[in-house]
Amino acid sequence: MNSFRLFAQIAQVFLVFFTPIASHSVQAFTGTYGINYGRIADNIPSPDEVATLLRAAKIKNVRIYDADHSVLKAFSGTGLELVVGLPNGFLKEMSANEDHALTWVKENVESFLPDTHIRGIAVGNEVLGGGDYELWGALLGAVKNIYKAVNKLHLADVVQITTAHSQAVFANSYPPSSCTFRDNVVQYMKPLLEFFSEIGSPFCLNAYPFLAYMSDPENIDINYALFQSTQGIYDPKTDLHYDNMLDAQIDAAYAALEDAGFKKMEVIITETGWASHGDENESAATANNARTYNYNLRKRLAKKKGTPFRPKNVVKAYIFAVFNENLKPGPTSEKNYGLFKADGSISYDIGFHGLDSSSADSLRLSPKFGDSRYPITDAAFLDFLDFDYAAFHGQCPSLDIGYSSSKLVSVALLVITSLYCSTSFASEIRSIED
Repeated sequence: MNSFRLFAQIAQVFLVFFTPIASHSVQAFTGTYGINYGRIADNIPSPDEVATLLRAAKIKNVRIYDADHSVLKAFSGTGLELVVGLPNGFLKEMSANEDHALTWVKENVESFLPDTHIRGIAVGNEVLGGGDYELWGALLGAVKNIYKAVNKLHLADVVQITTAHSQAVFANSYPPSSCTFRDNVVQYMKPLLEFFSEIGSPFCLNAYPFLAYMSDPENIDINYALFQSTQGIYDPKTDLHYDNMLDAQIDAAYAALEDAGFKKMEVIITETGWASHGDENESAATANNARTYNYNLRKRLAKKKGTPFRPKNVVKAYIFAVFNENLKPGPTSEKNYGLFKADGSISYDIGFHGLDSSSADSLRLSPKFGDSRYPITDAAFLDFLDFDYAAFHGQCPSLDIGYSSSKLVSVALLVITSLYCSTSFASEIRSIED
């Protein structure tokens, strides 16, 4: 009888820890690391190959700039979490016609759920602060009508509505605490923020230390932009020190939001990256700088920490981008933000593997340190600890873990992990937990 009671108590503990808890607000981002899948190219791998590549890299969060059905079909059943985009060219139509918005959501979102994990709709991209003023006026109406459609289809607890902004919405950003929205933007921004506050959406920002450095290389330390050791900057108003530019850019956004009356709104980075090649006047666009930025960014995101101004708000970022895109207009740098080249090989090494080293049939590798009888095939232990596996793969390359939902196996795998990972990796885990 005592044994039975003990078993019952243990079962209750497992039920407490392993039963999913329903969330009251929709979240489009799992963990801290994501990537943008741009396709302005005629030489990149197929969507099916991209799904394999991203799963092998353990990058779960993906943004696209449209709702291309070939991509949505390829991502079906993969477990990848997708934010689709409503292109700027649709904003006027969606703002003017609720029925068209409903049809768009039905055809491009609802019809692919639940097999394709569509977690968000980005309504437009960098509209406010851009050159088309008619779109400024259409943005809020489009956002509201898309949300109405999502709500009408009973998807509001599954699909989050957002829009991404560029730095052009700010009047100034140095020091971070002085940042405010531009006078001509405020009249459009405030009603948008009010609606996003009502539905629980974050403020999405595209932030590029690369572009900031390129605009003023004489006065900006490149080490500050690359997360390297540097003197950093000091904000006298908040008495805060910044050792990297991205944190400062994020806190500038938080300051602008607070000034506008939205102190509690979260900031998510929807684009950031560094070009690996550029024109003659883009000397900072090198493979070495791109590797340094993206490698250090992964380490920074893996620590699951906030910024100096908002230390409790864990930084989340989508990297730009999966591939170099040979058809993008503009300077050469615009074509060379990819972590991967057009053939699927890596542009530089930050711990990922290209398509050549990925298997389309199996996304698991047996441990290299010893016995292949113990393949580790469950990523759930990292979910259980709320870790982003991709950030650690370079620290413990002996592990390659496929997707699964088994939480019980997670505990056993956590023990197995300690047998394969080095002491330094274990120390890294402990430091990130703290």
